[in-house]
Amino acid sequence: MLDFGDPSTAVATAGGNPGLRHRPHYAWGCPPTHSLVGASSCRKSPFHLKLESLVPITCGAGRHADGVGRGLGLWEPLTVHPTTVLLLALVAQVLVLENGLLRKPPMGWLAWERFRCNIDCNEDPKSCISEELFMEMADRLAQDGWRELGYVYLNIDDCWIGGRDAKGNLVPDRKRFPHGIAFLADYAHSLGLKLGIYEDLGNFTCMGYPGTTLDKVVQDAQTFAEWKVDMLKLDGCYSSPQERAEGYPKMAAALNATGRPIAFSCSWPAYEGGLPPKVNYTLLADICNLWRNFDDIQDSWRSVLSILDWFVAHQDVLQPVAGPGHWNDPDVLLIGNFGLSFEQARAQMALWTVLAAPLLMSTDLRTISAQNVDILQNPLMIKINQDPLGIQGRRILKEKSYIEVYLRPLVNEASAIVFFSRRTDMPYHYHSSLARLNFSSSVVYEAQDVYTGEIISGLQDKTNFTVIINPSGVVMWYLYPISKLGIPQQ
Repeated sequence: MLDFGDPSTAVATAGGNPGLRHRPHYAWGCPPTHSLVGASSCRKSPFHLKLESLVPITCGAGRHADGVGRGLGLWEPLTVHPTTVLLLALVAQVLVLENGLLRKPPMGWLAWERFRCNIDCNEDPKSCISEELFMEMADRLAQDGWRELGYVYLNIDDCWIGGRDAKGNLVPDRKRFPHGIAFLADYAHSLGLKLGIYEDLGNFTCMGYPGTTLDKVVQDAQTFAEWKVDMLKLDGCYSSPQERAEGYPKMAAALNATGRPIAFSCSWPAYEGGLPPKVNYTLLADICNLWRNFDDIQDSWRSVLSILDWFVAHQDVLQPVAGPGHWNDPDVLLIGNFGLSFEQARAQMALWTVLAAPLLMSTDLRTISAQNVDILQNPLMIKINQDPLGIQGRRILKEKSYIEVYLRPLVNEASAIVFFSRRTDMPYHYHSSLARLNFSSSVVYEAQDVYTGEIISGLQDKTNFTVIINPSGVVMWYLYPISKLGIPQQ
């Protein structure tokens, strides 16, 4: 929790859980001294920016009081003056990313949620953040059918850094990554995979390792390119709003300048509250390929629902900004871990798919059950997630019966429909029709149940249907037209 009793400081506590990563940032306490509000022509001209609320304040962000970044503890006050924001004008010319990458939501595996910052390789050699862990996950991605379905990213998260060398270059922990990151990248590439890496735009990463300060942005981008990294996730702990406003565009430009295609995952919006006016999504889409909007997911159904609820509450803002090359990221898939039931695991997969979310697993692929593999490797689900239109879905109905309906438009006039139950009692018989979901009266449809494969034929707008939805579960349809006005489509 955060204590805002004193507006000049913020106190973060983790309830004794060393694996819980906290973001010490303005969005949880004091407001930033400015917000970026882009005009409609922002994509064409990054100079169309308006600086608001240029008032000096003192706020609880900055260096940790004991000089060590842990993501926990008392923060020294940081005073920000209006003149600081003038630095933003200096980076306006680098705001456009357009690297042509991630035209579909990225798929792969990411270490953080399952393996956290476990660095004790003596006590836990099979699960510590190490070269061996990532090589074994790479083997599983390549050998167990994941790669062929599109799960190609092997993403390192926090706690890999050993420090900086005499020239200021980042180096990995030599004991846990004895052959270096370039070796891991080569290994991933030899298996037809891509390697992602993590850094933080601040003095420290969220877990206290050396961060990428503004003066290191270009140098670190070049290092990642030399290592042949394919994606960078840039977190925002231990940074101010001004540093983020300068640093994220600067990193986008630096990555492009390396000449190597490196997808850019930004945590910027999550540190500004995730919403306008503090977050300008038009501007963000020109800087990042995907971005975290909200809290880190935890291994629980409650956490999944909190993220879903936030996305639904703000879908009018979030839905239009997603698309090919720039995606909202509700965080990783928990499927295969400990906190979700079978029904809840299927629900997260379906809901993340209808939201056009990245499909980044964070589980132990060496021990995952066949049941969970079936959920994650469902070919029709993946086809829907990777739909080339790249339109994010929306909740379109919320019933008094605690049933919700989500819809995502797909290519060739098809749709994905998720019937989701928030009930906790027993399977529910939900009665509806396509007319109630605003489908055309002049079209005959067919639906395929994404999980069972069952085909439902001859659906017209007034056709009544019933789906049986288990508690905390989903029924998901792939709906497509088969004829118009009785004339088969060519």
